[in-house]
Formats: sequence, structure tokens, C-alpha cells
Amino acid sequence: MITRFAPSPTGPLHLGHACSAILAHDMARAAGGRFLLRFEDIDRQRCRPEWETAALDDLAWLGLRWDAPPLRQSSRLPAHRAALARLWDEGLLYPCTCTRRDIAEALAAPQETRPPRVPSGSPAPRPEAVQAAATGPDGPVYPGTCRTRPRPAHMPDDAHLRLDMGAALERIAGRPLSFTETGPGHAGTVTTTPAQYRRDIGDIVLARRDFGTSYHLAVTIDDAAQGITHVVRGEDLFTSTRVHVLLQVILGLPVPDYHHHRLIRDEQGRRLAKRDDARALSRYRDDGATPEDIRRMAGLDLG
Repeated sequence: MITRFAPSPTGPLHLGHACSAILAHDMARAAGGRFLLRFEDIDRQRCRPEWETAALDDLAWLGLRWDAPPLRQSSRLPAHRAALARLWDEGLLYPCTCTRRDIAEALAAPQETRPPRVPSGSPAPRPEAVQAAATGPDGPVYPGTCRTRPRPAHMPDDAHLRLDMGAALERIAGRPLSFTETGPGHAGTVTTTPAQYRRDIGDIVLARRDFGTSYHLAVTIDDAAQGITHVVRGEDLFTSTRVHVLLQVILGLPVPDYHHHRLIRDEQGRRLAKRDDARALSRYRDDGATPEDIRRMAGLDLG
């Protein structure tokens, strides 16, 4: 068993991060396996070296030990681009220049290929058609505005790159799109049908213009490169797993098992985020908490 903890160094680790890291660490140790770290730092504007250092300090304080030097996702961009080039050459990607506003307008007026632009400064449309649109891992499911436009001969660098979901499903027709889930909410074999991929996910972005890659592509490629056999993460990423399984099948990569754990929430029921500095592990440390206290607060069994 090989597990990993893969935070983005954009702020302090909080109780939710502790839950994921401890679970992944303890699962690997119980199985005599390995526990790895990866910093998902493709957002170069928000990621900071000081947050990496703080995360390493917090994890060491929790008593966690990793079995190889941490991998930085930013060092993996050539591998991500190679995978994109392969998908492009197979006709499975197309460039997209739509903004969020363009997508909202297209969903509000689906009969239009490219709705007229609203003057700058006007509020984004919020009609019932947009509110009722299917929501995928990254927001409203893309209506395919750019899919039918002429495709350039070479993969561009100045546009988002989307997966042509219809073409991708045809490419792997007949192959199962399933994964094994061991988390408490969905335990068992999880299978997604082609109809569900079209309706609930659509033409997902695999490379953002400003990153050169995307979370979905990078995490898929890097999990395979690190040999991850069991992915442990929060249940908010359960839907994203369907995207990752699809990419694993298309690219011929192994499909790991997944364990999506419950989220740690605040008093209002909202999941914790890095903005919740009051729940940062460093704050608890400064207030005298112990690693055992953190395990209890995260609802983890100490036995």
C-alpha cells in the first residue's frame, strides 16, 4: 500500500488537513506500506515556500513520517504537457476561450452558439436556466460552445484545453469506468455510465491557460508517477474521482483504490478552508494542544 498527502501550499494546514494526513499515514503504516508527500503547487501566484515549510513542521509535530522527499507538482509540468500532447494528437482536446461569464450566458441561451457579450460592468446573468444547469466537479457543466470551432493544427498555449467528452467515451467504448471506494459514504464498487459522464461532467478543463495544466490532469499523472495505490482525501472530491478514473483509463494508468473521508466542518456546517486561521494547526500548537488532542478533534480513533 502506498498512500499520499497532497496539500496546496496556499495557507496554513487546518483540522481537515490533519484528518486526511493522519488517515493516509496510519493506513499505510498499518499495512506495512509507504506514506508519501506531494505539494500541489501549480498555482504559482498563490503558493508560497513558507507554507510548505509550515506544513512540514505541522506534519512532523503530528508524529507523521514520510518515506521519500516531498514531490512538488510544479516540477512535473513536462510530464503533464506530454500527456496533454498525447490527448491532443488523439483528437480528444480542443481549445476554449470562454470565460465564466460566457458559460453563464450560453447556459442561459442554449440556442445560441456564442451569446452576445454583456457590456463590461453589467452583473452576470442568473436566470433559472443557469441555476438549474447540471453542476459538475468544477461548476456548471460546460455547454460545448467552443467544441465545434475549427481546431488548430498545433496545441495552443493561450487557451484553456477541454476534454471532448463524447470523443473520449468513444475512444474507450466498452471499457469499465469503475473504482473501489472504502470510505464510509460510498463503500463498494463505484461505476459511472457514459450518460452520467456526458450529463454530470461534460467537457472538463484539463489545462488552464495560466497554469499549463489542471488539478484533474496533474493529480492523475502524479498519483501514477508516485505509485499511489490508495488515495485518501475528503468527500468533497468524490465527484472529481470520476474524472480521474476516466483519464486513467484513457492514458492506460492504474486505477488506485479511493477512501473519501467525512469533512471537518465549523459550527455553521461549512467545511473548513485555509481562511479559517483560528483552526490552523499552528494555533492549536501555540495554545498547548498535543497531537493526540488533534486526533480527537478530528474524530479519529486513538485505539
